[in-house]
Amino acid sequence: MEPRRMERRKESTADWRPRTKLGRLVRDGKITSMSEALASGLPLREAEIVDILLPNLEDEVLSVNMVQRMTDSGRRIKFAITTVVGNSDGFVGLGHVKGKEVGQAIRKSIDDAKVNMIEVKRGCGSWQCGCAKPHTLPFEVKGKGGSVEISIIPAPRGVGLAVGNVAKHVLRLAGIRDAWSLTDGKTRTTVNMARASFEALRETSATKVRDEQTRRLSIISGATGIPVGAPTEGTTAPAAPAAAPAPAPAVEAPKEAPKEAPKEAPKKEPAKPKSGGAEK
Repeated sequence: MEPRRMERRKESTADWRPRTKLGRLVRDGKITSMSEALASGLPLREAEIVDILLPNLEDEVLSVNMVQRMTDSGRRIKFAITTVVGNSDGFVGLGHVKGKEVGQAIRKSIDDAKVNMIEVKRGCGSWQCGCAKPHTLPFEVKGKGGSVEISIIPAPRGVGLAVGNVAKHVLRLAGIRDAWSLTDGKTRTTVNMARASFEALRETSATKVRDEQTRRLSIISGATGIPVGAPTEGTTAPAAPAAAPAPAPAVEAPKEAPKEAPKEAPKKEPAKPKSGGAEK
């Protein structure tokens, strides 16, 4: 996300005055998580609530379409913006807004996506995988948007998102790492494809599961704060490799005693001639 957009978000939350009951509860600290806000039953109508409860949100613009309308005074042009927001950890929202200016319409669409935030259930629902980690969906879900119908199927770990480009953005921001999909209809329509994927994820939160299924499929709901590769309950982390033995301390070789220089033999003085008679 752009740093300019992050600064704008901080400024909006600093000067924010709640106008709804849910906003006042969040401001007073009585509701501290997004799961509690959605479970309270109060309508979510202020985007600042999501900014406070989910500070690490990411947003993605899916489509920018130009629409025209003929009137008596001439042709009116507007822009239809579709965006998706999520924290990649169990919460995702979809927004669709029309506006006369692109930048203003994008900001309104992002706020609309925050207001439409939902909680997604994740788990290990593929019969080919038994890792007991919440990397995919716990069961198959279906959604419909316009003429587009999509079925999102749990996949084993390592497959990735084997879905269309539009559905891939929605699933990634929801925290889904592995999934297959079956689609029908005119899937090239970006808005309907995004709505169908969003409605399929909504089915995960609407479906009730038993405690036995929750343990067997490792189902979690909402944010966990645990990376996908981290161990979950019922699993143990792999043992750390044994440390290499410390090398033996080096033994210094004994120092040799310095050799003494050989003593020089005393020089013999030449013999003096014997004093005899006077030389002739």
